[in-house]
Amino acid sequence: MVLADLGRRIRNALGKLGQATVINEEELDAMLQEVCRALIEADVNIRYVKQLKDNVKKAINFEDMVGGVNKRRLIQKTVFQELLKLVDPGVTPYQPVKGKPNVIMFVGLQGSGKTTTCTKMAYHYQRKGWKTCLICADTFRAGAFDQLKQNATKARIPFYGSYSEMDPVVIAAEGVDRFKKEGFEIIIVDTSGRHKQEASLFEEMLQVSNAVSPNNVVFTMDASIGQACEAQARAFSETVDVGSVIITKLDSHAKGGGALSAVAVTKSPVIFIGTGEHIDDFEVFKPQSFVQKLLGMGDLKGLVDMVKDIGIEDNEELVKRIKHGQFTLRDMYEQFQNIMKMGPFSQIMSMIPGFGPDFMSKGNEQESSRRLKRLMTIMDSMSDFELDHDKATDLFNKEPRRLTRVANGSGSMEVEVKELLSQYKKFADMVKKMGSMKGLFSGKGGDINPSKVNPSQMVKLNQQMAKMMDPRVLQQMGGMGGLQSMMQQLSKMSGGKM
Repeated sequence: MVLADLGRRIRNALGKLGQATVINEEELDAMLQEVCRALIEADVNIRYVKQLKDNVKKAINFEDMVGGVNKRRLIQKTVFQELLKLVDPGVTPYQPVKGKPNVIMFVGLQGSGKTTTCTKMAYHYQRKGWKTCLICADTFRAGAFDQLKQNATKARIPFYGSYSEMDPVVIAAEGVDRFKKEGFEIIIVDTSGRHKQEASLFEEMLQVSNAVSPNNVVFTMDASIGQACEAQARAFSETVDVGSVIITKLDSHAKGGGALSAVAVTKSPVIFIGTGEHIDDFEVFKPQSFVQKLLGMGDLKGLVDMVKDIGIEDNEELVKRIKHGQFTLRDMYEQFQNIMKMGPFSQIMSMIPGFGPDFMSKGNEQESSRRLKRLMTIMDSMSDFELDHDKATDLFNKEPRRLTRVANGSGSMEVEVKELLSQYKKFADMVKKMGSMKGLFSGKGGDINPSKVNPSQMVKLNQQMAKMMDPRVLQQMGGMGGLQSMMQQLSKMSGGKM
């Protein structure tokens, strides 16, 4: 059973419990049986499933419950906490130190996606302003250095390796020394893997570890290999001091239960999960957020942190113009860039309550991403005068030759340019309405503060936002009420900042 189905099955089991007229031990047992069956089918180790069941039953004692206790809420909270224990060993992961060399050594079996994951981690830290690099100490697999070199070149990450030196210990030591001297902060060492666990693999791994003295040993674990994860994790952790785990290939179509339950064997925290083949299909793993998204509860805090992380709210010039009801094509272009920075669409959508991990398929996600890039390509063919014009739609309507020039320059049709301008006009009209709303910018430092706005004006603003959204997305959010609720929750989570 894949993760998306696992989440759906657990949500359904909890939902049936919520619909029951009377909550008793029989109803609890039926719910737990369904949850446990779903976990086992998703490859979660049966020992941990039994432990979860026993812990829930122990925590829910109907005889000791006092009157007025909300049984449904207590059961749901207990199930949530027990699922959390499955993926959280309660150990604080290693935190790299800025301004100092942090040597991170990757270990794992061949085929687990280790080399690709090395690049993803280097790229993740590079985007956050760290000086990152890669070292290929894999001399066993033919083409390993070529793969790392290709990945690193594409991501513009400095790398080190050798076609002539066959000793991985020498390559690793030389690479680490070189990058330390050059002031690199994240030094990632990719090591050899094998098709199966062999004594030679573990001996080599130990020698490389002794040569580079890593600050953190990261074990990459393939989510698709099921119950074999546990034995694999145990063998690696007995040889080197595994400090962290990265689970690869853990999209909503993977089983993943074996990998998640194997975390208990290494007693090492999962720090990232790989959710696809692309370099940005990589998420920081937060146990609570993971379980919330699995159960369709969303992760508003994570969404707000993501917005803060890419600095959308720090654009003072944009906020100033919005106050005056001004919004240009360049502003829209910059917001599209911000959306692209926030990561895959399915990742963003799963953070919003009501959108489970199965809401947006990879096909829809890629289609949305392509459409956004297409719109940005059209705007790339516009002049500064057009991008910064306060009434761009009127400008293009009065001078149709501009439409033809932009269409030809971007390799698109004029009808596509018109669609872009139509979308822009909707945005601009909404911003104009926001600028005219009294009290909207009464937050600290002029930030948006919806709580100070006349409720009827806020309803009108929400209605305008709803017109801009895909009807299917709006329906999934629970219509207008759901949209308004989400806006209010986002505002609370960000301390009144939107």
